Amino acid sequence: MKNHPRLVIAGVRGGSGKTTLSLGIIAALRSRKGLKVIPFKKGPDFIDAGWMSVAAKNPCYNLDPFLISKEKVLESFISHFTGDIAIIEGNRGLYDGMDAEGSYSTAEMSKLLKSPVILIVDCTKMTRTAAAVVLGCMNLDRDVNIKGVVLNQVAGSRHESVVHSSIEKYCSLPVLGAIPRLNSGEFPERHMGLTPYQEHHDTGNALSFVEDIANKYLDLDRILSIAMEAEPINNRHEAIGYRQKAKTEMQDVSSSLPMAHSLSPAVRIGVIRDSAFQFYYPENIEELEKNCAEIIEVNALEDDRLPDIDALYIGGGFPETNAIRLAENKDFRDSVLNSAEKGLPIYAECGGLMFLGDSIIVDGRKYPMVGIFPITFEMKKKPQAHGYTIVEVEKENPFYPVGTVLHGHEFHYSAVASISENDSAFTAFRMKRGHGIKNKMDGICYKNVFATYTHIHALGAEEWVRGLINKAKEFKKAK
Repeated sequence: MKNHPRLVIAGVRGGSGKTTLSLGIIAALRSRKGLKVIPFKKGPDFIDAGWMSVAAKNPCYNLDPFLISKEKVLESFISHFTGDIAIIEGNRGLYDGMDAEGSYSTAEMSKLLKSPVILIVDCTKMTRTAAAVVLGCMNLDRDVNIKGVVLNQVAGSRHESVVHSSIEKYCSLPVLGAIPRLNSGEFPERHMGLTPYQEHHDTGNALSFVEDIANKYLDLDRILSIAMEAEPINNRHEAIGYRQKAKTEMQDVSSSLPMAHSLSPAVRIGVIRDSAFQFYYPENIEELEKNCAEIIEVNALEDDRLPDIDALYIGGGFPETNAIRLAENKDFRDSVLNSAEKGLPIYAECGGLMFLGDSIIVDGRKYPMVGIFPITFEMKKKPQAHGYTIVEVEKENPFYPVGTVLHGHEFHYSAVASISENDSAFTAFRMKRGHGIKNKMDGICYKNVFATYTHIHALGAEEWVRGLINKAKEFKKAK
């Protein structure tokens, strides 16, 4: 396992079939080959990562060199590689990044991980030109190790034969499979791509569908062979990564609580996890646990009150599709509001921000929410913000030191319909990149409550972990 068998699944554009291919390979290698597959997702996406975790029956970790330093990306990959093979799904096109140099692209990440790349090509209305596309991907950066091609949306045997022969003739790359045009609604799209697996009508059938595709149309033995021949990751980088990890963990633990070395957890942090709130990077939860937090799962749809906790973390999701149930559960909403008034530290992202507002308007109907912040959100038909964010902390707040600069991500269809003046609430983030809540500001605060559209990854923001743990222990001590 020293060479960390691995593959990056990349496309020539977004929507080319990367997720279907990744899920099919994961499911087939797990069930047919009996391998323990560890999935990774390049980029900030939650939905694809969720499906990959279900297919692999292992957590899917996000590798994003914009949110996380390159050293931390490498360290995270090595430390989370606890299986037989890693499948890493890229995002957008292979070379697509934030600028003309392709900064933070899938290609750059593949070079960082020294991973072989399998390129999936949508062949719709294209034959020999497919070879030109692949050849361009090969020649743009010869350090990107493209090892094979999978054809997608193939119209028939003649179409496949011409494309297959062209790629092998001009590119000298093996064609590892050809997936025909499929008329299936197994993965209906919504928002960032797929429907979240938590809301799919039949997850098992959907994964069986993609596994059948892989077994029928892919050369799995050859694909596995490419992964097994991956170049060993540089031992020097690996050693540096582990030393940094050990040093960080020691600092974090020692700064948490005097009782950090005891068997008992230092603090109890509630995490709302249900069909309304489901977007959490597993690394965020892991980092809290490493710092002696006991994670208490909470269900905003079914629980009538918050449990005995020292802090609450509310991730993103789709509160709008669960607006009726959230509105009907008044006892739980009142419990959150009362706890906030008593000083409970609450950190909320995106969907969590909407939940803490006054109400949500969906299709013209208003649904009451918690009411901590005097904001009414309205769902729109088109995205209101989508992309990476850079925020600077401008005001004193419960979780971040003033002057801190954070890299994050925002994606939402909601917008502020109305916001009332409240002398007790204020925004702490100034958006250097991105939209935020309003007027390029984000991170609204009230007492120990902090809510933002910006998603933060813990491996790129140690301040987030430290802030939440410290506020939780302050609250616990004051009880």
